[in-house]
Amino acid sequence: MKNLLMILVFMAMASCGNSLTDKEKQEYAAKGNEISQATFKALSEKLTEQMKLGGPAQAIPFCNVEAMPLTKQLSDQYNVTIKRTSDKLRNQENKPSKREQEIINNYHKLISEKKDITPIIEVDNNNNKHYYAPIILKANCLACHGKVDEFVSVKTDSIIKSLYPNDKAVGYNEGDLRGIWSIEFKK
Repeated sequence: MKNLLMILVFMAMASCGNSLTDKEKQEYAAKGNEISQATFKALSEKLTEQMKLGGPAQAIPFCNVEAMPLTKQLSDQYNVTIKRTSDKLRNQENKPSKREQEIINNYHKLISEKKDITPIIEVDNNNNKHYYAPIILKANCLACHGKVDEFVSVKTDSIIKSLYPNDKAVGYNEGDLRGIWSIEFKK
């Protein structure tokens, strides 16, 4: 009985260490929003610049080579790990973790039920803080992520397939869930 009581006390203490106060959740949500918006802005500005210079034929190879290093640079700047992931991958290096896939699936379920989707702040078993937020497809993303022959030209599709042979990141409409931001705060 004494051992059972000790185990219960230990489990209660451990679980208390893996939760956040409402104030902490708000702080991490604000920081996560700031980081995801800054990352989106940096990526979007670079891609827009490349689109102006040569359309998808210029932007897709740029994204293939530069998106991950730019995200890594911002991760280092903010002292976090920034990841963009999806259930329909273009770059296999962005494959979702089990938890990220659960969140993506839950967002799809909420959308199908016509419910709001909002960022999620949580602490994992190692006491790491995480921010997850939906990535909603914008109109200017359709040239590379829309439906082939409707938004994505056959030429653009062939460029995508040459750089990403296993691409699944097409067929979207404006406003669709493209994936999620996954930000892990370093201790």
